[in-house]
Amino acid sequence: MSEEGKGRGVTGNQQNQLPYGTFQGVANYYPPAPQPQPQPVVGFPQPVPPPGYHHHLPYGYQTGQVVQGYAVVEGTPIREPRLPCCGIGMGWFLFLFGFFFGGIPWYIGTFILLCARVDYREKPGYIACTIASTLCAIAVLLGVTRAHGHGW
Repeated sequence: MSEEGKGRGVTGNQQNQLPYGTFQGVANYYPPAPQPQPQPVVGFPQPVPPPGYHHHLPYGYQTGQVVQGYAVVEGTPIREPRLPCCGIGMGWFLFLFGFFFGGIPWYIGTFILLCARVDYREKPGYIACTIASTLCAIAVLLGVTRAHGHGW
């Protein structure tokens, strides 16, 4: 074998020998092709500064705004008044007492929901009253029709 043929292997050349523990891959493996640069997605709005805004801050200087594009409201938080009936609201109060008073509070809650403006925090209780009063009315109607012999 000639001198040219001896230098073709992975460890044949003394310049190419690396310290113990390094791995450089296979000698005949081609390097990966360069990846194309990602293109921006078409159709999504890109953030732009407001008109008339001139950026004169030095590089790396941060302003007080943490997330760009979201306004931070300063001041005292708005405190809403406490709900009646130990804080659960009138709707849930009527719903619970409907089990003890034969469903009549459920119909009162349904009437309040349909005819009055209610607080958004009390609306789930009034909706529960509406569902309970509807189921109660169906049960009463089925019970009355079965008692008179007109049942199915």
